[in-house]
Order: sequence, then structure tokens, then C-alpha cells
Amino acid sequence: MEKSVSCVVVGATGRMGQRICSLIAESDEHRLAGATESAHSDHVGKNLQEAVGLPYDDIVIHASLEEIPGDFDVIIDFTFPDVSMETIRFAGSKGKRAVIGTTGFSQEQLQEIERLSSSFPCVCAPNMSRGVNTLFKLVQEAAALLNEGYDTEIVEIHHRYKKDAPSGTALRLAEIVADSYGRDLSKVGVYERKGVTGERKPEDIGIQTLRAGDVAGEHTVVFGGLGERLELVHRAHSRDCFVQGALYAARWLQQQPNGLYDMQDVLGLRS
Repeated sequence: MEKSVSCVVVGATGRMGQRICSLIAESDEHRLAGATESAHSDHVGKNLQEAVGLPYDDIVIHASLEEIPGDFDVIIDFTFPDVSMETIRFAGSKGKRAVIGTTGFSQEQLQEIERLSSSFPCVCAPNMSRGVNTLFKLVQEAAALLNEGYDTEIVEIHHRYKKDAPSGTALRLAEIVADSYGRDLSKVGVYERKGVTGERKPEDIGIQTLRAGDVAGEHTVVFGGLGERLELVHRAHSRDCFVQGALYAARWLQQQPNGLYDMQDVLGLRS
């Protein structure tokens, strides 16, 4: 049997963090080597079992990656941009592999990630789901075929707790469409319509955001022509599809040189 991949989870007591730790516990290919939380969290200093009921009475929650005892293979981080930037800077300084599923990075932060990744192997993707990454590929192919006479609109819905909008996945879908059409998304992206807006411009790419309840994530890409409409839809029924993708990426990353990758690379979908 191959050696299991030892993982440290940043934000381990959050919604995604807890699910990552839970699925690692069920995996023969991964092992939890450490956990962190914000220094302000009441969970710091407790083990994961007493903090949130996860089956890890031997994993103490630390306030930073520097405090994690022993060696480990990869850091997994699904938190917030500022937190993830600290993770990436740590990984760059230590040459540690990292899987980053955080969304909402600024352009400046993305540029810093790209620069720092020359010092460590990093998978950074707005969505780790294999299904969503297949959707990315299908949208690219559909846009290439429906590049004249079709209007493109993207609708996403997530749970009430999501802090960034539109979702990173919706923005990535819009970027794929814009690239296929040879358009600049910053100029043709339409994020809200209200009042008398006039006719839709042919070059517009609409991105609309919904927030409700506990929806794990749903994305619909509409190609609307005269007399017909093509819709490509992905629905996440739980967070597990994102976690499974991240764990797959963590294994894949063990054989990769320094550099910045996304799930298209991991899944072999890069054109």
C-alpha cells in the first residue's frame, strides 16, 4: 500500500474544515497530521474531539501553521482570502505543498500566489468538484460552437452564509465564456439589472447571484438563441464533492514540481 498523504487542515472547525477532517478520517489514502484555527477561536488548545466532536482526540488545534508539530505532506485551506494568503506565504517559505479552495481573492492576491508558487507546488482552484471542472470544459466547448447569435447568462445560488459574490465558480465560468468569445469580462460582465435597462447588448455576459438556505452550490450556464436555449447545470448536493476533489488534488500534488496548478491540471482536462 502506498504511503498515506499527511494533511494539515486550516480552519479545521469551520463548515468545510470539519467535513475535510471527517472524510480524511474515512480515507485509507490520507492522514490528518494537524489542524489550525484563528488565534481568536475558543477552540485553540483543544483537541478536535472535545472542540467539535470529530474522531481525533490526538489532534490539538493550533493558532498557526508554525505551531504544528512534526512533518506533513500538504496543507488544505478552504477559508478566506486573507487567511489563505498567510497559508500560501508559509508554504512558499517552507516549500510545503498546498491545496487552496478559497474564493474571493483580489487581483493583487492572485498575482502574489502566482509569484510565490515558484517556491512550492500549489493547487488553487475556485471549485474542487470533478463535476464542476467537467462543466468548465463543456462550457468552453459549447461557447466555441455557439459564438454567434447566442446570449450567455450565468446564474449561481449558494447558502446564506457565503460571503463573496458572485461565487468564484461563476466568475470562472464567465471568464471561460469571455475568453472563448474574445471579450474582456471586465467590460462586458453584467452583475445586476434593475429598472429600464434597454435591450440586452449582444456582447453582454450576465452573472447573477442568489443566496438562500443551505444550498451547497448550483451553477447554470444558459446559451440563449432565437427559438432555442441550451442550459448546462451542476448541482452540488453536499460539500463532499468539493472535499473529495481536494483530497484527490492532495494526492496528485505529491508528484508535481513547484508551480501553480488548478483542477483542470489535476484532472487532465487542460486543452
